[in-house]
Amino acid sequence: MSTRELVLGRLRAALGEPRPTPAEVPRDYRPAGSVPVDLDVLVDRLTDYRATVHQCADADVARVVDEVLGGGRVVVPPGLPRRWLPDSVVQVVDDDLSTEEIAASNGVVTAAALAVAETGTIVLDGSPDQGRRIVTLLPDVHLCVLRADQVVATVPDAIARVDPHRPLTWISGPSATSDIELNRVEGVHGPRNLHVVITT
Repeated sequence: MSTRELVLGRLRAALGEPRPTPAEVPRDYRPAGSVPVDLDVLVDRLTDYRATVHQCADADVARVVDEVLGGGRVVVPPGLPRRWLPDSVVQVVDDDLSTEEIAASNGVVTAAALAVAETGTIVLDGSPDQGRRIVTLLPDVHLCVLRADQVVATVPDAIARVDPHRPLTWISGPSATSDIELNRVEGVHGPRNLHVVITT
């Protein structure tokens, strides 16, 4: 027996029997477009997450905003359609507000990039009608206006539509966390109150 064969024999003995080939992992994921969009599923998920859902025509959005935030100072992204805002709110346009000014407001009104029905998730991408991420994190109330045609069925559908180079924020209900005893605390990492207005 040569030295080479001796060394290789010792290595084989140390490694034991040949390792079995790993089992084939099924990759039958649902692709984008394989599930129909169901607006009722989105409403159900949002409600389950303790968000308040309002469904109305586009012309009635200002009325809903007035009911939720009327009479207060409201942070408004620069690209938000002004038809969604009633005369009762004091509009504070977020061009470059300080954190103190944002936190002192009664709420923020934004649009959305899209929503995922299956997970009840609202996706923001920092577009002019949504503003900077911070404006949706500091006020106690976030009112988000969403068109029905922006709703997709699943996360793969959402991934296929969003721009991965934009600052994406995925929101599933109001901000909440639990301590070790499972006591729920809301408003720690964002707004305690999320209102989603779905326009048809």
